[in-house]
Amino acid sequence: MTTSSGSRPARRQLHLNAFLWGVGQHEAAWRHPLTTESDVLNVAHYQNLGRIAERGKLDSLFFADALQVDSRIKHNSLFLLDPVTLLSAIAVATERIGLIGTASTTYSDPYTVARRFATLDHISGGRAGWNIVTGHQLEEAANFGLDAPPLHSERYARGAEFVDVALELWDSWEDDALRLDVESGLFADPDKIHTIDHEGEHFRIRGPLSSPRSAQGHPLLVQAGSSEAGKDFAARYAEAVFTAQYTLEQGQEFYRDLKARVVKAGRSADDLKVLPGFYPFIGDTEEEARALEQSFNDLKSTEFALKQLSVIVGVDLDEDSLDSPLPPLPSVEDFDGQKSRLQLVKDLAGDGKHTVREVLELLSGGRGHRTFVGTAEQVADEIELWFTEGAADGFNIMPPYLPGGLETFVDRVVPILQQRGLFRTDYTSTTLRGNYGLSEPVNRHVAIPSEATA
Repeated sequence: MTTSSGSRPARRQLHLNAFLWGVGQHEAAWRHPLTTESDVLNVAHYQNLGRIAERGKLDSLFFADALQVDSRIKHNSLFLLDPVTLLSAIAVATERIGLIGTASTTYSDPYTVARRFATLDHISGGRAGWNIVTGHQLEEAANFGLDAPPLHSERYARGAEFVDVALELWDSWEDDALRLDVESGLFADPDKIHTIDHEGEHFRIRGPLSSPRSAQGHPLLVQAGSSEAGKDFAARYAEAVFTAQYTLEQGQEFYRDLKARVVKAGRSADDLKVLPGFYPFIGDTEEEARALEQSFNDLKSTEFALKQLSVIVGVDLDEDSLDSPLPPLPSVEDFDGQKSRLQLVKDLAGDGKHTVREVLELLSGGRGHRTFVGTAEQVADEIELWFTEGAADGFNIMPPYLPGGLETFVDRVVPILQQRGLFRTDYTSTTLRGNYGLSEPVNRHVAIPSEATA
């Protein structure tokens, strides 16, 4: 295959996102001497992380979110700041790195979310992305006047309509509707600003949005659910998917399945980038890397880890159960929490085949994401293997501690990937869509010429 000019097409390249939490993904990162605990609320810390990721030419950085405080707060909480507000602060300290934040379709409304992300897109010059989640925690529901979260199927039905409305709102201004014509006094062309007049099962919204079209058309759509409903949702809407796959074989199976669903939904397989989580401890030698990992694990709270696992599997576990077999787990079909994460634990641990303590070790730190301990060269080898063997379009890098874990990845692993021709040596776009090699979406109010009239 060649381009129209006869030259060979550009080699497929990795996409890398930095998944950032506080001072690191490891649950005890805030206690470790390699971090500064007060940085969890320090905006300068997060701006520095953005600059480090940008130095490595990473596509984007990402903040997860949850809308509750639960009993795990005794030992850790990773959701102290609103992601979109925080990303706005990072936007003014960076120039090219993409900025992806989480917002729930269960506990918000489309107009507010669409406007928040449109504003971030304008502040950053077209670098915003929305990680779409459907809240499932009981404590979240209680914060929004509900006795329980909606059922899994209801959350996804609402989520689909929510995204449809957000897309309509982002299209409500045509690309050239904002005129700012000083001489004529025309601020905006009213004929190019449209109401959406949406009336659906969950929302009734007139529109238009109060923010004009952004430099990349509209924010990148990201999704992280890997249940059957989640994969169908991603196939329809998502342009990047964050996923947890523990083995190469699991990654390949998920990749094939999701790409097939994208094509079935009428899109190109290249319209969606699959980015599994990758949780690395990196040292000059394997022994050094393992010692680094152990220094963090020595600070873990068993109580915190048990509560984390209890939430994932929907079964209450305590310290008395540590050396007993993992009890029977709910069926995925009947489970109303994160179905994909429950399935991951089932695949990884097996009902009754491991003690609770052993399961906690298997899930240590990475929470079911690909965990890797080794040298920078070995990390690069593993990333290349998954990329070339059809398990990933890139990775969601999860540094165990910050800023050091991100700096090590950027300064030691990225150059190896660049030398192998697997990753960019400089940005080729100013927008997040451009970073991911995706085209700007066509506004629904712009007529597309037919072949007969083109």
